[in-house]
Amino acid sequence: MSETIKVDIWSDVQCPWCYIGKRKFEAGAALFDGEVEVEYHSYELAPDTPVDFDGSPVDYLSQRKGLPLADVEQMLERVTGIAQSVGLHYDYDSVHQTNTVISHELLHYAKAQGRQLEMKERLLKAYFVDGRHVGRIEDLADLAAEIGLDRDDVVRSLTAHEFLAAVKADVAQAAAYGIQGVPFFVIDGKYGISGAQEPDTFAQALGQAQSEKIEEKNK
Repeated sequence: MSETIKVDIWSDVQCPWCYIGKRKFEAGAALFDGEVEVEYHSYELAPDTPVDFDGSPVDYLSQRKGLPLADVEQMLERVTGIAQSVGLHYDYDSVHQTNTVISHELLHYAKAQGRQLEMKERLLKAYFVDGRHVGRIEDLADLAAEIGLDRDDVVRSLTAHEFLAAVKADVAQAAAYGIQGVPFFVIDGKYGISGAQEPDTFAQALGQAQSEKIEEKNK
C-alpha cells in the first residue's frame, strides 16, 4: 500500500544551493518507493536587490556580506564544484544578479496552469547556466513560452501582479515556520529538512512519513 507524500519546498531562483538541493531531492525521491507530490513556495534571499544590479554576483555578494572579493570568488568556486558533482554547470561569469520577486509571481502563474515544476527547472537553469535575465517581465515571458505557456497571458499576469499576494503569503508562511535559509523542505507537513542534504536523507524522511501515514490509516 502506498500513500502520496506531499513535499513543500521553499526556494529562491537565485539560490545556488536550491538548484543543488533540487537535484539531491530528486535523487532521494527516486530511491523512495512511493508517490511524491512537490509544490514550490517563494522565498526571497535578497528582496532589496535592484532588477538591474550594476555589477557581477561577486561584486554583489562582496557588498552584501562585507567580504573581500577573493573570499567571495572562493565561495562561488566551491559551490560551482558541488553543483558540478550533481550534473549542473554553473556559469557565474554570465549570471545577471537581479530581484527575483517577479520570477516567483511567474512560478505561481505556472502552478495555476499545472506547470510549476517545469517552470522552476527552467528558471534555475536560465539563471545559473544560461546567463538569462530572470527579473524582467519580457525575459520571463520568453522563458515561460519555452515550456509551452501562453506568452501574452504571462505578460498580462505579471504586469498586473496577479500573483504577488500569493508570493507574499509564501514568504509570511516561511517566517511563521521560522525558515531562515533555503532550500527548506517540509515533508508531509511534519518534518523540516534544511539545506541541500544527501539523497539518502530525503529518501529516509519520505519513507518515515509514508510509514506513519499508513499506520495512521490502519488505526
